[in-house]
Amino acid sequence: MTRQQKKLLRGLVIAAVVLLAVLIAVLLIKRNNAAKQAEEEAAQEAASSITEDHGYTSLTYSNGTATLSFSQDEEGSWIWSDDPEFPLDDTTVTSIVEAIQSLKPQQTITDGDTLDAYGLDQPSATLTATDAETGETLKLTFGKATTDGTSYYMLMNDAESPVYIVADTLYNYLSTPIYDMCVLPELPVLTENTINSLTIQGTVETTLTASRSEDTDTGDGDENEETTSSVTWTSGETNVTDNETLQSLLDELGGLYFTKCADYKPSDEAVELCGFTAPTAVLTASYVPDSGTEGTLTLTIGTKNVDGDSYYARMDDDTTIYLISASTVSTLVSVASAGLSA
Repeated sequence: MTRQQKKLLRGLVIAAVVLLAVLIAVLLIKRNNAAKQAEEEAAQEAASSITEDHGYTSLTYSNGTATLSFSQDEEGSWIWSDDPEFPLDDTTVTSIVEAIQSLKPQQTITDGDTLDAYGLDQPSATLTATDAETGETLKLTFGKATTDGTSYYMLMNDAESPVYIVADTLYNYLSTPIYDMCVLPELPVLTENTINSLTIQGTVETTLTASRSEDTDTGDGDENEETTSSVTWTSGETNVTDNETLQSLLDELGGLYFTKCADYKPSDEAVELCGFTAPTAVLTASYVPDSGTEGTLTLTIGTKNVDGDSYYARMDDDTTIYLISASTVSTLVSVASAGLSA
């Protein structure tokens, strides 16, 4: 082979190598573009499927601790399917529906790792939402949190791909316990001007009675007449109006409220455990609210909860056990134990 032929052959080889490199680069670019397009299409498809205007009428979700189901009754109100009588505050349920309808992936993974890498082989939560009118059902499966802890890996409708990364908003709603969705009863506002009598039972029993009188000051003439009312408190035959413990008690009674539902329809064992077979204190208050109709409140205080910051409590004939902050009934408990201090 002559020198000229060798030179020509070398040029052809170089040209072939360059052409091959160009072809490989073109293929890689096309593949990368195809993957990006697939991710974009998957994201668009996911957003379309999730955010369509579905009127979801039932939800079921499992969060690793409990499985809860909710549905709409004939009037369109949300109920807890396990117990339709439960006083449900549907704020969380409606928030879940709204979160589903506005859910859009932050990122879509079409060619990623195995499902166990995202915690999707053993889901941390699942959600199924059904539109009764169309019969369509949406299922969302959540894996583990992302490294920053603000998002979760998610699958849709039992498909193993693509994997979506979504904000943790919806997942956090699914972590809400059922008792946190309970509508708490309002305790009446008991003030010195509305209370007729108080009976507090515990280790000792104390009865306090309010007597009201009006004093008229005529001043220099009838046109300057001024009427003032006063309340006198007695315990038995003793005037305790100026007793500091009584004044502290009245301050407490003006701001009583339950903080949480502890047990709805409790068992007999739970009732005993929470201290209601031998209550710490029982308050019976006779009062006349602004409406003018006399009412009676019976507030039963059981034992403290495990954290020690609240007491178990019951109201009137309601069998539900609630929590009431220990700091808001400290004087009531003290009077039940030792009566009014001097």
